[in-house]
Amino acid sequence: MSNLEPWARGPFELILHAERHMKDGGDFDRRMALISYDNALEVCISTYLSLHPLQRQGRSYANADVEKWLQNYHTMLDFLEQELQARGMTWQVERAHIVWAHDHRGEQYHGGKKGTPEKDTLLLIRKAALWVFSVLYNVADAESVLTSEIAGGSPPSPPEPDPHLSRAIDNACGMVEVAGQPYHTSELLFATDHDAYQEIGAGLLGSATEQEQAGAETQE
Repeated sequence: MSNLEPWARGPFELILHAERHMKDGGDFDRRMALISYDNALEVCISTYLSLHPLQRQGRSYANADVEKWLQNYHTMLDFLEQELQARGMTWQVERAHIVWAHDHRGEQYHGGKKGTPEKDTLLLIRKAALWVFSVLYNVADAESVLTSEIAGGSPPSPPEPDPHLSRAIDNACGMVEVAGQPYHTSELLFATDHDAYQEIGAGLLGSATEQEQAGAETQE
């Protein structure tokens, strides 16, 4: 990944993680691929919005707008829609399809409909994640970069905690004590079972988003 900018490597690692799960092909791997591709798309946007304008080809956004866009998955897509319009680009994967795949993941992990994601769903969210990554990080052929990385057989870089997932886990579970020392639940889960960390965190994050949306609808 030497040809990627340093700030693009974190989002790309999530795509790479998803791709390896998808290629393994088991039921659990397909579920993890769905979570990871969907999470990668979200992290691509949130990381991009946290960058300095120098790292975004000089593009600058008002702090109030950034705060608004970072609220949840759907407001991040609002940013993406505005960004595409500003660049004179169109959706390569329809927004409605991206939302459908995102909701499909949510149904599996906190809607009582667990199961193995269909191949078409995985291909859809995979295409969306690669496309968003290529647009925001100025990578002309993200597919080729991913193929090269997989073919090279290089060992995956050590994963790093995702602040969104950690916050969701810690908000739900708080602190735990081990050998007299307090730890964040997310910290322990990440260290002992990274796949469970992602799956549980994604489910909690999705539930929190649904509750926010339900509250907003009630107020309306």
